[in-house]
Amino acid sequence: MSSLFIAHKIGQHYGARLALEDVGFTLERGQMLALLGPSGAGKTTLFRCLAGLQSPDSGRIALDGVEVASLRGRERRRIGLVFQQFNLVPRLSALDNVLAGRLGHAPAWRSWLRRFDAADVARARDCLARVGLAGHEGQRADTLSGGQQQRVAIARALAQQPDLIIADEPVASLDPGSGAGILELLKSICHADGLAVVCSLHQPEYARRYADRVLGLRAGRVVVDVDAASFGRDQIDTLYDGVIHDTQF
Repeated sequence: MSSLFIAHKIGQHYGARLALEDVGFTLERGQMLALLGPSGAGKTTLFRCLAGLQSPDSGRIALDGVEVASLRGRERRRIGLVFQQFNLVPRLSALDNVLAGRLGHAPAWRSWLRRFDAADVARARDCLARVGLAGHEGQRADTLSGGQQQRVAIARALAQQPDLIIADEPVASLDPGSGAGILELLKSICHADGLAVVCSLHQPEYARRYADRVLGLRAGRVVVDVDAASFGRDQIDTLYDGVIHDTQF
């Protein structure tokens, strides 16, 4: 079976500073990859490259054989993005924020006027229900808790009907209980829908608990690439120089 998502020998420099060097991995449908590494390891740069927000200096990133950098307009809906700070429109309702995920499916004039048909509205409601927010459709985004806002952001990504979700530290702004719930949600969506998920994290214990595979960056290079079940003390020490003493490992 061919891989859904391929990153091959990705390199990125900012002037003389190396951000990424020969970074690569493949990802299948229904697989969740956790991306770990200390601050400055290159995770944010890699996120931007994988999402098509910037083009790497070298290497190839492809979704189903199509270069991510070449995706334009409605093709971009194949990649759903989830951010640390949610990126919702605060004054709009949860439903209206999720409907933004349908913009790539609606005719241009409907998108401009934000007049969505009944099928789009029904899908947005279903996505909210799926993330546990049935009954909150009309609530303004800025009145929701942080965990609820991140669930709206995930529902918005789901509304796109993507093949891949890329989540950039989606639990960094949340308390441990809310964060665990968000990762459990991403994991269940990934496995149930056959989506691929790339999720950058700071918490090694979350990577082992919720991901299928762990990719570790240090100084812009891949130093760990293992199944989550094999991710343990040795890999933690390689990534963080032994400064993290987590009793769960």
